[in-house]
Amino acid sequence: MPITSFKTGVKSRSMLVGNTGYDPGVLSRGLFLGGAFASITNSIEYITITTTGNATDFGDLTVATQDLAGLGSATRGVVGGGSTSGGNTNVMEYVTIASTGNATDFGDLSEIRTNLAACASSTRGVFGMGHNSSVKDIIEYITIATTGNVTDFGDLTQARWQGAGASSTTRGLFAGGDLGGSSNVIDYITIATTGNATDFGDLTLARGGLSASAASSTRATFAGGFSAGRKNEIDYVTIASTGNATDFGDLSTTTRFVAGMSNSIRGVFGAFDCDPITDVNKTIEYITIATTGNTTDFGDLIIGRASSAGLSNCHGGLA
Repeated sequence: MPITSFKTGVKSRSMLVGNTGYDPGVLSRGLFLGGAFASITNSIEYITITTTGNATDFGDLTVATQDLAGLGSATRGVVGGGSTSGGNTNVMEYVTIASTGNATDFGDLSEIRTNLAACASSTRGVFGMGHNSSVKDIIEYITIATTGNVTDFGDLTQARWQGAGASSTTRGLFAGGDLGGSSNVIDYITIATTGNATDFGDLTLARGGLSASAASSTRATFAGGFSAGRKNEIDYVTIASTGNATDFGDLSTTTRFVAGMSNSIRGVFGAFDCDPITDVNKTIEYITIATTGNTTDFGDLIIGRASSAGLSNCHGGLA
């Protein structure tokens, strides 16, 4: 059904869809995939990012998985890696974001690994870092619209795991992580090319357990993490530049291994691993990416969990 406008001052649907397939007025859907609390889950839940409210059941992963990474195009969400009850995995799976239903096998990462990070443009998904017996500096990519195994992209400036990925339409960022101690390093790549990452700058605080990011086409935010205790800090950077991160505000509680997602305006964080460790928060919170400030309550997940993947069909890499 044709739509001429979503609201005053916003381009028509046909103008927005024509070049990239990205349409911020349609669905604006975010997914939480996998994770764990009492046990590892295969549950997938979704929200509509432009609204507030509780999450809704979407379907299931093929295998219950935690510590996986997620990325999305305007139509498809892909998750990869992580750990299952049988050990770490190199499996990638995908879903069609606009529908509901169970995930389907996509292909394999080059190596089995957990706690990796991901970013994406409208066509290409990129996975970086991770751990399986040792920390990894691997970067590899997929073409999201197809299925199949990854292709080598290059290397990070620093081998690490438990970091976060974010993107604009041209540039991907990999921030923070752990390499035997917390890292504050932010690396960047040009998504459409291949090659090694380049130093971007530093986070305000070195953090492992930093799995949460939310980005518009111009600004990336990174939330939570762990360094001598769980953290509630949110940092931001301007993606097209280089330089150190700036304080954005705070999450409602100190937490690590958070899932993050975004549209062009709003960043959403959920699936907290709170302090004490036995309290996994069902709360979902949001920020307005173009401003600064603390998070606002969004709603609740169905299943309390941490170490989930977050992705959307409307993030900064698609704008």
